[in-house]
Amino acid sequence: MRIGPYALPNNLAVAPMAGVTDRPFRQLCKRLGAGYAVSEMVASNPALRTTAKSLRRIDHAGEVAPVAVQIAGADPATMADAARYNVDRGAQIIDINMGCPAKKVCNVAAGSALLSDEPRVAAILAAVVGAVDVPVTLKIRTGPAPDHRNAVRIARLAEAAGIAALAVHGRTRACAFHGAVEYDTIRAVKDAVALTVIANGDVDTPERALAVLAATGADGLMIGRAAQGRPWIFREIAHFLATGERLPPPTVEEARALIVRHLDDHYAFHGAETGVRTARKHLGWYTAALEGGAAFRRTMNECETTHAQRAAVHRYFDALADRGERLAFARVTATAASDARSDRDPSRPWVGEALAA
Repeated sequence: MRIGPYALPNNLAVAPMAGVTDRPFRQLCKRLGAGYAVSEMVASNPALRTTAKSLRRIDHAGEVAPVAVQIAGADPATMADAARYNVDRGAQIIDINMGCPAKKVCNVAAGSALLSDEPRVAAILAAVVGAVDVPVTLKIRTGPAPDHRNAVRIARLAEAAGIAALAVHGRTRACAFHGAVEYDTIRAVKDAVALTVIANGDVDTPERALAVLAATGADGLMIGRAAQGRPWIFREIAHFLATGERLPPPTVEEARALIVRHLDDHYAFHGAETGVRTARKHLGWYTAALEGGAAFRRTMNECETTHAQRAAVHRYFDALADRGERLAFARVTATAASDARSDRDPSRPWVGEALAA
């Protein structure tokens, strides 16, 4: 799969997720088989550029190319300026967010709220593409609501504006993360344009990945929530697509090593105090479907230092190692899943359930 001049290692992409896909997580996913990753969204409002959060989001030091930065906003001129600002600071691809369903984003007419205003969509696309000399991509949903799906029209606007690739989450803004994914709508988009089209939504097993590619005709897959706590899903899918065979789960020692490295990178990137706090969600996702995960999370949430948090991880994995060589995933209770993952869609299986099925 290509995006502009960039030939990607494969057709598997990490979806941009606010508060999740920071540089350490993107790098981890790339090491574990993702061919491409998009940053957390960066607000186009210039007044927000000097906040600590914004400065971290534009820190791409040492990141594997291509560096893709997602920008969000509703004003064409401001979005064009944001694109230039991020390219000047290392972005090699600019991605435009028209897919986020979060209220705080949509309430300022950004994200997927833009899908209701096709003239503004066209103006933003033209302004951003015209502002920079790097590829510009777009992420959308299938429309504002089930009775107003306009993904095909938006895709045609994108193609006319010179967008290099289009990622489509197969639900409307109104659906958020609930209900069945509209793979047929993604197929209609792919059939309507010559763009590189990336399918997104509920790609959570290797088998589902193969089925989604077949159903949509998409050029690639974008994986978001299923990679939380399971970043090795990218190598699992890549191996299955290449061979038709499933890889075994990671060994306990391999999982321990990658989690500890993730923690160290996370602490270095965010600083000790913020890093301990923000690492908790990742550790919760890693252990949600593992034996003793609930008790570990209770202990881990009481850790206030990097040393204590890392030690808790080692104690937990020592106990897992006593029970077997490989990670043993099990079904988790609704309470445990909720504790570990507050944004879980109750209509779809939790990752641990899918692995155990």
